[in-house]
Amino acid sequence: MIFELLQEELFQLALIAALLVGLCAPAVGTFIVQRRLSLLGDGIGHVALTGVALGFLTGTAPVLTAVLVSIAGAVAIELVRARGRTSGDVALALLFYGGIAGGVMLMGIAPGGSNAKLNSYLFGAIASVTVEDIWVIAALAAAVIAVVLIFGRELFVLCQDEEMAKASGLPVRFLSLLIAVTAALTVVIAMRVVGLLLVSALMVIPVATSQQLTRGFRTTMGLAMLFGVIASVGGLLASTYSAKVPPGAAIVLLALAGFVLALGVGKFVRRGRTQESTLSERPQLRVEEIA
Repeated sequence: MIFELLQEELFQLALIAALLVGLCAPAVGTFIVQRRLSLLGDGIGHVALTGVALGFLTGTAPVLTAVLVSIAGAVAIELVRARGRTSGDVALALLFYGGIAGGVMLMGIAPGGSNAKLNSYLFGAIASVTVEDIWVIAALAAAVIAVVLIFGRELFVLCQDEEMAKASGLPVRFLSLLIAVTAALTVVIAMRVVGLLLVSALMVIPVATSQQLTRGFRTTMGLAMLFGVIASVGGLLASTYSAKVPPGAAIVLLALAGFVLALGVGKFVRRGRTQESTLSERPQLRVEEIA
């Protein structure tokens, strides 16, 4: 059955999209979770809906307008958080409400706009991914991975302690904006797979799952990316075998199941570490640095 599916072009495109999203979302999510901005993906996802609707309204590519509006929204929320008196959670709430309201309104007045098209972006439509979509997703995914590889060490220091990053002479404002923009690109990458309302789950849950099993930052990111790929591909297969199973929901539920499983396994791992530390007179803590 699997070999037959691999010969179908639609499944091949969907599989590539699932793999790219499964890799990128947890990679960026590791920095977001470490910085305690887990809801950032949700806020940007709501703003991206306005960008999608703007694309339908103007007759341009919805993905392109979603990228531009998402980046603008991400930069705005970071500037509000850093400079203004509005706290981070209030600024995110403003993105939530304004983004979803703007998207629904623009989609309603756009020529050819419909609830079906709106739902395909809200909840994902991986089965309808085209070759053009794959090229766009691949380009955005390459940009996200490049940011992680090039600025990984600096972003790690920033997420660990912003004051330490300032004292070390790092460009904190630039790096903060870089995280926000990278998160915006990730949201756009994933919207065709899991949908704008569920994209944040794929950025956060695999990271939370990995944290139950490991302590090193680099290991946490690598394991989270693996869990993201497993959840994405598993959800795609579940929706392929049963047309009644929505792929976006299946992906998120598989990720949640992995978290519950890791939660139980993590207790045994931590219990074993505690016993080893008790028996050892000089316990050694292993500290990993991001490469």
